[in-house]
Amino acid sequence: MKFSEHWLRSFVDPSLTTAELAHALTMAGLEVESLEPAAPPCSGVVVAEILEVARHPNADRLSLCRVNVGETAPLSIVCGAPNVVAGMRVPCARIGARLSTPDGGAFEIKRSSLRGVESQGMLCSAKELGIDEDHSGILALAADAPIGADVREVLQLDDTLFTLKLTPNRADCLSLLGVAREAAAITGAAFKAPAITAVAAQGKARHPVKISAPEGCGRFAGRVIRNVNAAAPVPEWMKQRLARSGQRSISALVDVTNYVMLELGRPLHVYDLDKLRGAIDVRFGRRGERVKLLNEQTVEVDENVLCITDESGPIGLAGIMGGDSTKAETDSRHIFLESAFFFPDAIAGRTRRYNFTSDAAHRFERGVDFDNNVAGIERATELILAICGGEPGPTVDDVARLPERKPVHVRSARAARVLGIEVSDTEIAGIFSRLGLASARTAEGFDVTPPSYRFDIAIEEDLIEEIARIHGYERIPANQPRARATMSPQREAVRPLMRVKEAIAARDYQEVVNFSFVEADWERDFCGNDAPIGLLNPISSQLSVMRSGLAGNLVANVRYNLNRKQSRVRVFELGRVFRSDAEVKDGPLTVAGIAQPLKLGGIAYGPAYPDQWGVAERKVDFYDVKADVESLLAPASVRYERAVHPALHPGRAATILLDEKSIGWIGELHPRWQQKYELPQAPVLFELDLDALLAAPMPAFREVSKFPPVIRDLALVVDESVPAQALLEAMQASRPAVVQDLCLFDIYRGKGVDTGKKSLAFRVVMQDTSKTLTDAETEAAMAQLLQLLTASVGAKLRT
Repeated sequence: MKFSEHWLRSFVDPSLTTAELAHALTMAGLEVESLEPAAPPCSGVVVAEILEVARHPNADRLSLCRVNVGETAPLSIVCGAPNVVAGMRVPCARIGARLSTPDGGAFEIKRSSLRGVESQGMLCSAKELGIDEDHSGILALAADAPIGADVREVLQLDDTLFTLKLTPNRADCLSLLGVAREAAAITGAAFKAPAITAVAAQGKARHPVKISAPEGCGRFAGRVIRNVNAAAPVPEWMKQRLARSGQRSISALVDVTNYVMLELGRPLHVYDLDKLRGAIDVRFGRRGERVKLLNEQTVEVDENVLCITDESGPIGLAGIMGGDSTKAETDSRHIFLESAFFFPDAIAGRTRRYNFTSDAAHRFERGVDFDNNVAGIERATELILAICGGEPGPTVDDVARLPERKPVHVRSARAARVLGIEVSDTEIAGIFSRLGLASARTAEGFDVTPPSYRFDIAIEEDLIEEIARIHGYERIPANQPRARATMSPQREAVRPLMRVKEAIAARDYQEVVNFSFVEADWERDFCGNDAPIGLLNPISSQLSVMRSGLAGNLVANVRYNLNRKQSRVRVFELGRVFRSDAEVKDGPLTVAGIAQPLKLGGIAYGPAYPDQWGVAERKVDFYDVKADVESLLAPASVRYERAVHPALHPGRAATILLDEKSIGWIGELHPRWQQKYELPQAPVLFELDLDALLAAPMPAFREVSKFPPVIRDLALVVDESVPAQALLEAMQASRPAVVQDLCLFDIYRGKGVDTGKKSLAFRVVMQDTSKTLTDAETEAAMAQLLQLLTASVGAKLRT
């Protein structure tokens, strides 16, 4: 919201400087984003009357002017402007005057000679005064401008332009009237509302109006004005106020509607009465209907778009923009003036649908005063008659349905608790009175009825905010919170989340944060989910479903980095996934039947190590990422089972088991998806339940032996179909007491091993805490292990 300080002070004139007024508005929630002068500094520029214009003797495009600046003798000034004529009053920079330059500098007017003729000053254009970009001619001043008067006073150039950065809930301040009301309430200065008197009808001309959609249009006021001169010039004072509010002058009728919108916050529209075909009907559109708007854009409407129509169909988008077919132009003679109230829900979002916006829509979708429709008509009629003349008919006000203003209760004790300070009931009542809020005392506080222009007051907290604003945020002491310091228990069995992140970051992964809504193809490809949870209002047509796994996002992260020449990518994400399948059960992470567990996912692509001289380059593989996963889960011991996963290579995928419970998966990306998503090599991915990562085994005492260990190797031949994990599990389950550790260190196929067989070599570490083991004891333990494996999986000792 941009406006002139002079215009604001015509409504309310507090005894504050410009800077103090801006600070007061900002501290009350109306942030003043910028203050800028209406014009750059200048001095020595006065109002002058051109007495005579003659041709320059030595130049065809220059004129020699005799100018009266209020001194005893006229000045002789050479001028090159094409619009200079005798009798006009213009700004004149006398000798010694100083004008600003566009780069912030200044220059002084000196006596000079132009083509052999002395010039005693300079006649100024609007650009030379810094008030407009127009430099096509001399700036024409009002015919009654006092000769010799300072131009800065005549044009009110010592003005400041305020730009407010309003929050969406404060639509009432999208007008000078609304800002003035706030300024009066904040400063306590007298508020002078614009005097609006009813303009008597001079005829009986009316235009019929029908409201077929009262849920969209609650009120429609209109007035016919005949025999107007739409081509009449716009007064300079109106042009100036519009320009300083960021509006350019277009024509008398358009400027009047813009002026009333800025002054009262009341959007209006003017129709050419002769172009209307039958009665106006406010209704929702019908599929297939189209309308060409004032911005020359043709749009298609449907049953969700509120339209202004006549017998020819839609002639405008209600509350947004009028139509081209019925617009009033400079040759219009008879007009129909519209002042309607449209419910915010009927307007909100429609401009984004058509990819444009308007001042009217900006106001209606936030809420416009539904009690000043007639006042807006009367104010516009008064201005139109003063500028364009005409014969007004009666104002017709059709009311279909208006918002109900229910009282909002605020408790004084609740306000004190929220604000942290006591505000007396007397002061609260005074605040409500200054804000124009009708209030009634109750036993606990106040019942407040919001006025018609305040759509932001609906709950108790809204009124508490009003109390805080007017009382003054800066008057609320900044007391440091005081609380008893307590030592929170730290559960040893639960690992802090940050420690998990630090652990994976230490493995050279970088964290990413992705959207939880993804493409439906990702769910099909990476999760095998043909029925994902859809979004009713997606932010884009692609991101239309909720993810049930992290793989799709991680693959997209790799592609994004590869497109930016990053050949080595290792990223992880910690986030929620969303599932509504039959296995979902109610729990702390279940909302409306949708489970939302936290998962940790990671992906590694490219070289296993950054480029360096000490390690030969090789691509990251399954076992590199498997080591990363095991380091995250340490000291817990996990095992892996071959698995089939829609995102992973059929022979290079595994389920991760902890205590015989699946806690995630790991594997190489499926070749089909590697080709579809254009990846030069297959990345390795994993996904883990966060609960498993956060569970930390409690430390358990174990005696450390001071006696040397005995290490033996056990090489066994088994069928190719027997997994090494089966042998390890069998030995771990029934191993002798002296066996401390078992690990697989070699797999062999080839000479000396029959076809269909393989050789597995295990390293066995034996140790006793009370003595050094003898050869007989170690041989007995090895024999027991061999007997165990022979009986369970048919293993034979390799010879």
